[in-house]
Amino acid sequence: MFARASQRGIQMLSVQPDTKPKGCAGCNRKIKDRYLLKALDKYWHEDCLKCACCDCRLGEVGSTLYTKANLILCRRDYLRLFGVTGNCAACSKLIPAFEMVMRAKENVYHLDCFACQLCNQRFCVGDKFFLKNNMILCQTDYEEGLMKEGYAPQVR
Repeated sequence: MFARASQRGIQMLSVQPDTKPKGCAGCNRKIKDRYLLKALDKYWHEDCLKCACCDCRLGEVGSTLYTKANLILCRRDYLRLFGVTGNCAACSKLIPAFEMVMRAKENVYHLDCFACQLCNQRFCVGDKFFLKNNMILCQTDYEEGLMKEGYAPQVR
């Protein structure tokens, strides 16, 4: 049986002066600071909720944490340890699991490789591009190809 991972939220709460101090799940001491974190249905000092691998303060690196195999992890370390790697469809080099990517159908690309494969125009999220025989094309090159060859790649 495999241990399932879960992504959980982190809340930063302001401590109300008239409430009884809560105990920290990390160090078991009372939280007397102005702010505390709530994660995994427990309360934490800001300094006590850390990634088990890189020791970064999870309240500072985002609003989520990951748990698997009794570890509390930041996103980067979770993906590094348990994420799936693959190869870029353009350059064929390895894409680490924690790296941001662009996708076109079943193809995955490094951000730097996601460009028209004829003129090298780079695309951003939301830009129109065309896919022809697994080649990414900009609109200009797509239309020029239509005029020359009469092909019709799929619009994405």
